[in-house]
Amino acid sequence: MPVEPPSAGSFMNDSIFNPEQQQQDLSSKIVAGLERISEVFKILIWEKAKIVGLSPIQIQLLLFIAFHKQEMCSVSHLAKEFNVTKPTISDAIRMLHKKELIIKDYSSPDSRSYTILLSQRGRQMVSETGDFAAPLKNKLTNFEQSELESLFATVSQLIYKLNHNGILTIQRMCFACTFYERQSSHDYCNLLKKPLANNDIRLDCPEFKENV
Repeated sequence: MPVEPPSAGSFMNDSIFNPEQQQQDLSSKIVAGLERISEVFKILIWEKAKIVGLSPIQIQLLLFIAFHKQEMCSVSHLAKEFNVTKPTISDAIRMLHKKELIIKDYSSPDSRSYTILLSQRGRQMVSETGDFAAPLKNKLTNFEQSELESLFATVSQLIYKLNHNGILTIQRMCFACTFYERQSSHDYCNLLKKPLANNDIRLDCPEFKENV
């Protein structure tokens, strides 16, 4: 006797990934759209990784090390930054060191730990891989400036709220910084001593100090 498949429950009908649910709820449609955009990043970085003979996480590590302070380039911090385990980062660092793309600096007071620097070969690799997301950026040039500003305002607020709720663990953006202040109808930076326009808001500020 054939067994009938279980009927779809309400949890399936209400799923973000149900096209019918997306038509009824704009937030669901937006989340589905963001999921597709995340796939673009995966595709682009994998294509670049295959060309240069690295893994995606190795490329991401090189790019992070290239543009951030040395004290942030330790195994512990990188594990938090990319939300992976320390062994995962250690394995990636080991391969980058084997390929002579990074240098381990043991000059810190704690001789058991080290920070990571780019070698000359590593800097060259960054110049070869840093444009992996260019196809996506190029598509944004087709939008009007007002559309870009509106999109950025939404994205920055979404990132802040995800960080505030603990879903994104590390963020160095203005809204979470001790120097940030909301003054009447505008944003203000107490470090720069000036109001911040929408496109002045930083997602990754080198002067960030966590607001605790």
